[in-house]
Amino acid sequence: MLIAIPLGIAIGLSLGALGGGGSILTVPALVYVLGQDPRTATTSSLVIVGVTSLLALVPHARAKRVRFTQGLLFGLLGTAGSVAGSALSTSVRPTTLLTAFAALMLLVAALMIRRARSAPRELGHTIDPTVEPMLSLHPFACACPRVAKVVVTATAVGLLTGFFGVGGGFALVPALVLALGFPMPVAVGTSLLVIAVNSATALAARLGSGAAHLDWTLIGVFTAAAVAGSLVGGRLAGRANPRHLTIAFATLLVFVALYTGLRSLGLAG
Repeated sequence: MLIAIPLGIAIGLSLGALGGGGSILTVPALVYVLGQDPRTATTSSLVIVGVTSLLALVPHARAKRVRFTQGLLFGLLGTAGSVAGSALSTSVRPTTLLTAFAALMLLVAALMIRRARSAPRELGHTIDPTVEPMLSLHPFACACPRVAKVVVTATAVGLLTGFFGVGGGFALVPALVLALGFPMPVAVGTSLLVIAVNSATALAARLGSGAAHLDWTLIGVFTAAAVAGSLVGGRLAGRANPRHLTIAFATLLVFVALYTGLRSLGLAG
C-alpha cells in the first residue's frame, strides 16, 4: 500500500507537467510494481484516470477553458467505443493485452518525440493556437466531413480508453483541435471532461460484466497521490523546459514499453 503513494505521485507529476500521455504509465505500475493482473490493472486505471481527470478539470473550468456542452457530446459519442473496447479487453489473453499495450506506449513515445522536435513552442498548456504544424501529422487529420470526423475520433478515443484503461489525452487533444476547431488551451481543458466521461462509461461496462474485483483501498491511495502529484506537476510545467520534459518522458516510455513487451513475451524476469 505504501508503494502506491510514490507511484501515484510520480504519475501525477507526469500528468500535471505534460498533460496527455502521462496516465499511460498507470497500467505498467499496477501490474509490475503492485502485482495486479492485466485485466484488473486496466480496470483500476479507469478509476484512477477518471477521478484524477475530473479533479484536474476544476482549475480549467474556473479559467473558462472547458466547453461543457461540446465535451459531453464528444464523450457521449465515444460511448460505443468505450463499451466495445471494454468487451474486447476481457476477451483477449492477458499476454496479448500487455503486448498491445507495449506497442501503444511505443506509438505514444514516437508521437511525443515528433511533437517535441517539430513544434517545441506548442508543448505545455499555453500553446499558441495559431501555430500548430504538428497537427497535420496527427492520424485523425483527415479531409472527411466534420460530422464524420467528430464521430470517428470520438469512437476511436473511447475505444482506446475502454480497451487499455488509459485516458487517451495524447490523441484526444489534437483530435479536439482538428475535429472541433478548439484553441489548444481549451482542447486541453475539455479533454479532461471527455476522459472522465469515457472512463466512467468503460468502468460501468466492465463492472457490469463482472470483469474484475477491485482493491478500492489501493485505488483510493493511488488516486489521492496522483491528484497531489498532478497539482505539483502543473506548477513545474510553467518553470521547466516543456520540450526537455517531453523528450525525457518519451524516453522513459520507450524503456517501459520494451520491458512490458519482453515480460509479456516471457523474455524478461
